[in-house]
Amino acid sequence: METSLKKTALHSNHVSLGAKMVPFAGYEMPVQYSDGITSEHHSVRKEAGLFDVSHMGEFYVDGPDACRFLQFLTTNDVGALTIGQCQYSLLCQTDGGIIDDLLIYRKSKGYMLVVNAARKETDWNWLQKFTGKFEVELKDDSEDLGLLALQGPKAQTIIDSMTDLNLDEIPYYHFAEGKIAGINALISRTGYTGEDGFEFYVDTGSMVILWENLLENGRPHGLKPAGLGSRDSLRLEVGFALYGNDLDQNHTPLESGLDWLVKWNKGDFVGRDSLARQKEEGLPEKLIAIAMDQRGFPRPGYSITSDGVEVGKVTSGTVSPSLGVGIAMGYIPGVLSNSNTELGIIIRGQTIPSTRTKAPFYKDGSVRR
Repeated sequence: METSLKKTALHSNHVSLGAKMVPFAGYEMPVQYSDGITSEHHSVRKEAGLFDVSHMGEFYVDGPDACRFLQFLTTNDVGALTIGQCQYSLLCQTDGGIIDDLLIYRKSKGYMLVVNAARKETDWNWLQKFTGKFEVELKDDSEDLGLLALQGPKAQTIIDSMTDLNLDEIPYYHFAEGKIAGINALISRTGYTGEDGFEFYVDTGSMVILWENLLENGRPHGLKPAGLGSRDSLRLEVGFALYGNDLDQNHTPLESGLDWLVKWNKGDFVGRDSLARQKEEGLPEKLIAIAMDQRGFPRPGYSITSDGVEVGKVTSGTVSPSLGVGIAMGYIPGVLSNSNTELGIIIRGQTIPSTRTKAPFYKDGSVRR
């Protein structure tokens, strides 16, 4: 294990629970615990799972031009946010390529941005490039904040008695600030699994206490610690994209199926002209969802074929633990994205017939939209 890898405040807890630790985005993170990825996956779908996602980055944006600054730097409409609401959005280059996908929280004073761990430095440097044009203050809170995600249909039952907040008053993609297990926290109702759940932003020094309290309170309800492996299979089942796999600087929101995050009517923003031009001229590539018609395990990098000719690569793939079939996402030429051409995925030299479908693959999640 590389000695340069960072560790979250819960590293010792993960090791004591039998976690298999792996390098991820510069951190040593748990990919699975002793029960295994499939068991953790089913626990989140049926009961609940607890994830340490403290490797994520948190930036604070404040100042008279904070809203105008974020309107210009992101694709979604920040001006539509009310206090206590959060929003999924994108940072794009001037050519429309995606720098990162992120969450924006509108607080009573300023905004919190939650960015991907592997993109923290890139995002921070990109935001800093534009501060001279706006009266805005940026602060990187990533080292001071820890983040836990409790996901699953029993999530609210587990924490109802642990918090002073009325969780029924926190709708999907909203948040509130209060106490959980006696700890000051920002509690949001978001997630990356397709299940109902909450995320807890707390001071790094409070992470161990909160982790242990949540596991103890959740044990009677079937709560298990869950690692990056099940987080990946859960998000893929519901068609959520992963930066570095399905999203990158070489593809735009229009190509990546995230055109709904581009709000044309809000005014100018970085990448707008390039995206408008691509919308008019047509998409070079399009990210699609694929279900395999026969048994097989699609993996990132495997070739996608159309009528026997290679046309793209799998960006994310697995055998769905919930559905028992191979599922994948990948880019194919835009001219093929709306056609009825037969698709296949090459596995060990054999082309497995596959069908283009619409995400989500798994449609029975408990998330409250």
